[in-house]
Amino acid sequence: MMDWTDRHCRYFHRLLSRNALLYTEMVTTGALIHGDVPRHLRFNAEEHPLALQLGGSEPADLAQCAKLGQDWGYDEININCGCPSERVQRGAFGACLMNEATLVADCVKAMVDVVDIPVTVKHRIGIDKEEGYGFVRDFVGTVADAGCTVFIAHARNAWLKGLSPKENREIPPLRYELVHQLKKDFPHLTIAINGGLTTSAQVAEQLEHVDGVMLGREAYHNPWWLAEWDAMFLGAAPALLTRENVELAMVDYMEREAAAHGTAWYSIARHMLGLRHGMPGARRWRQVWSDHRLKHLSAREVLAQAQALSPSTAAAPDLAAASIA
Repeated sequence: MMDWTDRHCRYFHRLLSRNALLYTEMVTTGALIHGDVPRHLRFNAEEHPLALQLGGSEPADLAQCAKLGQDWGYDEININCGCPSERVQRGAFGACLMNEATLVADCVKAMVDVVDIPVTVKHRIGIDKEEGYGFVRDFVGTVADAGCTVFIAHARNAWLKGLSPKENREIPPLRYELVHQLKKDFPHLTIAINGGLTTSAQVAEQLEHVDGVMLGREAYHNPWWLAEWDAMFLGAAPALLTRENVELAMVDYMEREAAAHGTAWYSIARHMLGLRHGMPGARRWRQVWSDHRLKHLSAREVLAQAQALSPSTAAAPDLAAASIA
């Protein structure tokens, strides 16, 4: 989810679910070692629990960046062995690392040795036309021996040549049964599944076989879905949320970000455009929040225009504070 799940997006998602584990977009080791560390690692305290997802293949570099992540207060370090993009392949990390299980084990061991928080791995079930279960089984076994106890498996192969990242999420067939088999073969490990899940019923079905579910683009495009998760899957009381209250809380956040960091409201608003997905007036509401002609207005002025076009405009500030704070 590079360029998607930045800290503004995660703040928005945290308003909807108190307990879901949030992941950063993938941050490369080079960006942290040679770039602007605060820009890449700064987050809002409200985002916890929060995992830092790293991209890299040099054990020493990953160890250095994992230590940075722990020092900045992240709850987990995740290494990405699942991204199939050519840009990532040129850096010799992402999904191509699944062909080098021993190297991934060395990377994990280097990180485990320098941090006290969990080090986890996100991966695919296979690479290119390697479709045998033994490939992913041996990968998980090798990396687990290095100290990783949590694996998040995208239940599709990654085709490293000939498919775009988007096509890699759609064309290789989903084979959930391979991830289920991983849990059977490694009952002592935490195995989570990713890929193609779009409803709570599908999530509930998967949780009968594995320990967790990772959700990405569907949660981004239909974020109100997150509001069900705490009560349905995470053992928490239902939240007293309305879309209007969440929208108002985001405007408060936009104002704080503008004052503290000079952040423009529209760079934050882009993440909440799916908030009214499927509701009457959603298209007109979304057009207001994405209208470049309104960039000169304040976030609260844009809020007034957006709510004027919405069939339900009863946002109560005191209720918003009580239900979201």
